[in-house]
Amino acid sequence: MIRFEYTDGSNKDFIGLCHELDAFLNELAGGEENRAEYIPYNKLDDIHDVVMAYDNDIPIGSAGFKKYDDETAEVKRVFIKKEYRGRGISNELMKMLEQRAGEKGFRYLILESGEPLISAMALYRSIGYKIIPNYGPYVGMEESVCMKKTL
Repeated sequence: MIRFEYTDGSNKDFIGLCHELDAFLNELAGGEENRAEYIPYNKLDDIHDVVMAYDNDIPIGSAGFKKYDDETAEVKRVFIKKEYRGRGISNELMKMLEQRAGEKGFRYLILESGEPLISAMALYRSIGYKIIPNYGPYVGMEESVCMKKTL
């Protein structure tokens, strides 16, 4: 049975899944050196809101956000272990993340992804995220696709 819980960026299970996400992205990009420019923007220090998914006590998925500005939070580190993909878990994580962001007073969520992340892009589009001009550190990064949703 899958269970979900709110936590923060210091949660050891979240940190472990972030390492798995980095390994997945390194493999997809053909090595860490091919995504080096993104690494500084994925630090966990300022992610204070996280939703975790567990299969019994095994961490299988996560999604977090951090404050971008007074009205906007940025979605960070969304990941589902490969063997659990396609079961709607990421959809539930995002729904809970959006709810928490709204409770904290944010009006918008933004995120950065990319077309090679086919499943992620399909998820974001299916739940109402729209492509926007690249923001902040992603301006000028041609591989980046930035998206936004009004809560």
